[in-house]
Amino acid sequence: MYKLLIRPILFLFDPEKVHYFSFFMIRIFNSIGFGGLFRSLFQIKNKKLERELFGIKFANPVGLAAGFDKNADLYKELSNFGFGFIEIGTITPKKQIGNEKKRLFRLKDDQGIINRMGFNNNGVKAAVEKLKSNTNIIIGGNIGKNTETFHEKYTEDYLICFNELHSYVDYFVLNVSCPNVSSHAKLNDKDYLEELITAVQKANKAFEKQKPILLKIAPDLNDSQLDEIIELVKITSIDGVIASNTSIARDKLISENKKQMGGLSGKPITDKSTEVIRYLHINSNGSFPIIGVGGIHSEKDAMDKLNAGARLVQLYTGFIYEGPGLVKRINKAILKG
Repeated sequence: MYKLLIRPILFLFDPEKVHYFSFFMIRIFNSIGFGGLFRSLFQIKNKKLERELFGIKFANPVGLAAGFDKNADLYKELSNFGFGFIEIGTITPKKQIGNEKKRLFRLKDDQGIINRMGFNNNGVKAAVEKLKSNTNIIIGGNIGKNTETFHEKYTEDYLICFNELHSYVDYFVLNVSCPNVSSHAKLNDKDYLEELITAVQKANKAFEKQKPILLKIAPDLNDSQLDEIIELVKITSIDGVIASNTSIARDKLISENKKQMGGLSGKPITDKSTEVIRYLHINSNGSFPIIGVGGIHSEKDAMDKLNAGARLVQLYTGFIYEGPGLVKRINKAILKG
């Protein structure tokens, strides 16, 4: 029903407005008692789906990627669609409105999205208030820097978010690979990444219970750069990698909006993301966990990433194009092996 009826109607309107309208409708349906119905339709509970990673037990390995619920506004309602975990953010220390609109574009013929949102979010303190009522949903905290932050203060921004969110999330993601933020080059510099990771790990040790810290990387890295990531993980002992973020490449796109600036997600980066996972897994001898994300629009796409070496997977654009039923289909495919 989603692809035949709901999606064609939603796709008639501006994608950013549709995003907020969808949030409104999901919240309304859950508030009038549809949460139980959604759970019965989309959730699968089976011990064989459970995964333990970073010391966390996930009910299933299919999560919602960062960028969808930036402000932790709807994580409880979204969990009813069968996700094993929800990643919020990207969260920055202070509220920011992001880039000028229009900044979100569908590529219907390519089944993709280009966004240049610019880390629009309500700031870390607002997210904390939303997360205080969470009791049993596994939450990842994807953190970044404010746009106006000067170079010498980048690490401080990450530390502010880390310390504020520490009691309210189950794991952290250092977002250093979004193409829609300033000084993208510095955030991908190996020496700076080592400095950043070390600083966050030091802050982590100040807490009684440490939280896993992951690094989110771009799908556009070449083999030499991926080798540097493997070396960085070895040097810092960071807990894992999320592969991958959105892409700046525009290979073989045919949609009207293909030349828009921003990060590309969805089907056009499916294979690229999977090959990044495979390269990291093989060349590190599987020495660190990988969460696979990027262009998962089907059960096969998810299984390809798991078979390439990912331990968990995340949806974003595929969730928009395929609907909530995709989560259940992937979990059923995993059970079939």
